[in-house]
Amino acid sequence: MAGPLAGFRVLDVGQLVQGPQAAALFADMGADVIKVELPGFGDLSRWIFLSHEDRRSAYYAGMNRGKRGITLDLRKPAGADVFRRLVESADVVVSNFRVGTLESWGLGYDDLAAINPRIVWAAGSAFGALGPDADREGADLAGQCAGGLISTIGHDGLPPSPVGVTIADHIASQNLASGVLAALLSRERTGRGQRVDVSLLGGQIWAQASEYTHYFLSGEVPGRANGGHPLLRGIYGIFETKDGWIGVIGVPPAARDAFFVALECPELALDPRFQGLLASREDMTFLFATLTPAFRQRTTDEWCAQLRAIGVRYAPVRHYGQVAGDAGAWENGYFRRARNAEGEEQPIVGTPIAMTATPLEPAGTAPGLGEHTDAVLGEFGYSAAEIAALRADGVI
Repeated sequence: MAGPLAGFRVLDVGQLVQGPQAAALFADMGADVIKVELPGFGDLSRWIFLSHEDRRSAYYAGMNRGKRGITLDLRKPAGADVFRRLVESADVVVSNFRVGTLESWGLGYDDLAAINPRIVWAAGSAFGALGPDADREGADLAGQCAGGLISTIGHDGLPPSPVGVTIADHIASQNLASGVLAALLSRERTGRGQRVDVSLLGGQIWAQASEYTHYFLSGEVPGRANGGHPLLRGIYGIFETKDGWIGVIGVPPAARDAFFVALECPELALDPRFQGLLASREDMTFLFATLTPAFRQRTTDEWCAQLRAIGVRYAPVRHYGQVAGDAGAWENGYFRRARNAEGEEQPIVGTPIAMTATPLEPAGTAPGLGEHTDAVLGEFGYSAAEIAALRADGVI
């Protein structure tokens, strides 16, 4: 069955994660995604190697599977001309250059809409398209810092620490994908495309909408998580076990007595401080300090079985190897197996969205630098001689 974006064409001129991950989702949705990279260099993510000995890039492979790859120097007038021809039959352009970069090459939204009024021109930036920081460059860590996320991580009195994944990039990429899909839906009604802008900063603020709303309503900065969540005063947090860690995701009233008995702290079941969700920070500090030694008496697996039996939500803290061994993750398609360019089967990250009528499928492996240049340009009417001339001039 064809994917939901079958028949759509996307031009991906993004770098690293924010733009390319959104475009990879479109490829999984069935779109023809053409990855445009600088000749001889490529996407910056190609240079994040696995090691000194292994020059493969997990970042490039993970963000660019299923795309057709061409090289094209957009900085050169001839390269910009080629890109404009591609835009004539494209539906979406995805980028995450510094604000104003594409415009300086004559490839901004107004430039391309004059060629193709149906084009959806989607750009991700670091701090937003407007304001005093619009022209500043940034990457994932900038979003985590500027958006306030890092101020919530860790424990009071310890240095701040970022999230150990490119979470700001990822959230921005999902916002970019949402904006593009909404713009395509709007185009079906109006016949015209539009400009879509997202940013690392905006994505981080949106991801913390509840916490920012708390600040606006109360004037109180939520503060550090301290093993749980600064605004959730129930039993919601991470506890050390005999052999690892486990997350307790709230204790419903019906399970409260059984929970405290299981931890051999039955007196807490009658403590009025812990009957609702309005305990003070001091009360929660006392409660966590009391529960911590109790959790250390059993293994993570033992606590998982116990909490499941009494109806308390939980999750073991797992590393990537343990998650990759989760049968449910495979059954749901979150991990898949695919064949690489050499025909070897390998595990890959699947698509997190399931659809019955138009299922999403990981669309192949990531392209080599310029792998499909000749084929793609041939589809757009360039002769072999014209392609050779563009290559000789360093345009492709």
